[in-house]
Amino acid sequence: MKTAKTIEEIRQIVTEYKHDLKTIGLVTTMGNLHKGHLALVREAQKNAEKVIVTIFVNPMQFDRPEDLKTYPRTLEQDLALLEEAGVDAVFTPTPEIMYPRGLQNQTYVEVPDLANSLEGALRPGHFNGVATVVSKFFNIIQPDLACFGEKDYQQLALIREMVQDMNFQLRIIGVPIVRHENGLAYSSRNNRLSPEELEKAPEFHACLVKLGEKLRALPDFRNIQKTVDESVNELDGSGFSTDDITVVDADTLSPDITESRRVVILAAAYLGKVRLIDNLVITR
Repeated sequence: MKTAKTIEEIRQIVTEYKHDLKTIGLVTTMGNLHKGHLALVREAQKNAEKVIVTIFVNPMQFDRPEDLKTYPRTLEQDLALLEEAGVDAVFTPTPEIMYPRGLQNQTYVEVPDLANSLEGALRPGHFNGVATVVSKFFNIIQPDLACFGEKDYQQLALIREMVQDMNFQLRIIGVPIVRHENGLAYSSRNNRLSPEELEKAPEFHACLVKLGEKLRALPDFRNIQKTVDESVNELDGSGFSTDDITVVDADTLSPDITESRRVVILAAAYLGKVRLIDNLVITR
């Protein structure tokens, strides 16, 4: 497995792959890797001859400085996992390499409708940071395809829209959520949960499943707010602090779901100091 710390080094690796007419799959991560990330790698390997993984804790997408400071950094462990998984190359730049003029002077990418709604409204600037760093990786590596997890549902939709709007020549592949046997979605944030919180955390997904069953039982998707509020109260009553539960069209993320055949429940809740996110698609 090849490793690169600078843009010049990763571009040299890419040049070698393209010279050999190899297709390139990209997986972008912030490290602290788990089974969810490895599922992205496997999907990329199914669809491309060479797979490149980026590990970069992107300061631009953190709306809370404390989250950036405490984000777990486990580079040696991550590299060992990726080598065992058969990854071909890893790019591990620093903020100084990605943003040499500093964040305040960095050109950024904004996808207006998706960047500022739903999760974007709760975390101002977050999706501008995501769109900017992902677009930079696309330009630096120029992959044929890139894999992103469906756990970050709005992020995946935003990247797809950005690729279309900016005419990037690559395919975006969404990869289903990887869960523990108890239903908890794999996440780097889970490492920050106490043993007691980790035991309680699966109740988050269980609440969404129950809400999904209630929504399926309704004659249509009109006047669902009372049903959603019941789930919020249930979650808060069990020890979580709900940040948001919203039901939108699964394809457009529009809040108008009166004619929708597929909707997605987007949810965020704090368990202690850790903010968990999850989602569930409902088809009628």
